[in-house]
Amino acid sequence: MGQSLCRSCGAVLNHTFVDLGMSPLANSYIKPEQRNRMEPFFPLHVYVCEKCLLVQLEQFSSPDDIFSDYAYFSSFSDSWLAHAKAYVDMIADRFHLSEKSKVVEIASNDGYLLKNFVARGIPVLGVEPAANVAEVAKKNGINTKVAFFGEKTALGLTNDAWSADLIIGNNVLAHVPDLNDFVKGLKILLKPTGLITMEFPHLLQLMESNQFDTIYHEHFSYFSFLAVEQVFARHGMKLFDVEELPTHGGSLRIYACHDQDESKSTQSRARDLKAKEQRAGFGELKHYLSFSPKVEATKRKLLSFLISAKQEGKRVVGYGAPAKGNTLLNYCGVRTDLMDYTVDRSPHKQGHFLPGVHIPIYAPEQIRQTRPDYVLILPWNLKDEVIQQMAFIREWGGKFVVPIPEVTVYP
Repeated sequence: MGQSLCRSCGAVLNHTFVDLGMSPLANSYIKPEQRNRMEPFFPLHVYVCEKCLLVQLEQFSSPDDIFSDYAYFSSFSDSWLAHAKAYVDMIADRFHLSEKSKVVEIASNDGYLLKNFVARGIPVLGVEPAANVAEVAKKNGINTKVAFFGEKTALGLTNDAWSADLIIGNNVLAHVPDLNDFVKGLKILLKPTGLITMEFPHLLQLMESNQFDTIYHEHFSYFSFLAVEQVFARHGMKLFDVEELPTHGGSLRIYACHDQDESKSTQSRARDLKAKEQRAGFGELKHYLSFSPKVEATKRKLLSFLISAKQEGKRVVGYGAPAKGNTLLNYCGVRTDLMDYTVDRSPHKQGHFLPGVHIPIYAPEQIRQTRPDYVLILPWNLKDEVIQQMAFIREWGGKFVVPIPEVTVYP
């Protein structure tokens, strides 16, 4: 097989960031009738580019396979809905958006965010590649186009008079295989004084908090501020502001505009974060090469806990069926011998099985019926929300377990 090239700068990829072995696509939930079929597994091998220091996965599956019938509906997380509303209130006020503005969201999902602009009378357009999810948005009255975003889609939208004052992309930049085509599209679609905000998990947090389970095939790139700044600069755009957010275990919200846009001055938050990353070692290759040993240690700790619990006759179940849980369970080899089942609030996942490990997914009521000793919280970023929702397990002495950054038991 030929050598892989960096999806940002084109340099040859020679250095491993972490190798999580072979894994199925993290969102390819198994229907009951599919359990006896062969499942495709792909290498989950992450590289770091020695030239631009972008951490990235090789592309093994076409985006069509992953996103044309997608199982993640944003509207099933309360904290995420609140986050979206707070963002809309902030951005509309800060940049004086009105009924004369045009807002485009890329990967707009079921319209959970755009509906907040609609409520303010601001015109919106969602661009969503998954037809089943876009259908839900349309039913909810959100103007949505089914398409993958890139240069071609952007040209089509500008021809339809949809040049944007604000382009939003939440947790989409990491999912883009052809990064340069995507960012070129942003440049084309953006009005001369428009702005772009993008949110994505922050590599600094991923490394510091050992969040290796946020690595999966659907996430092609893992960004530091230093690396993403280079991506935008290559296409004539600058990052003028940034926020560090608690979402998804620690994310960045970057603010970008055209290079020649004089109306937006660089904020101190952007300068400070660059300095912080430099101090932490994100400007040097050796920092990235230190991650693998921490990941291996976490795997050993989780397996030790689960094996001990089983040997003591305890019953362990999961909460949630997020993509990150599928990475964790497949990498650690956890099947129904160590974890009986998991539950999820989304009816789109209930009755299915987790990919690879084939652990069944039930509705949350199953926990009350079976009274397990431990509930392993797979979406650990929603830990507080889950502990609150499921507090009743304490009635029979049940305890919560969080696997990341390291195995922790909460009574």
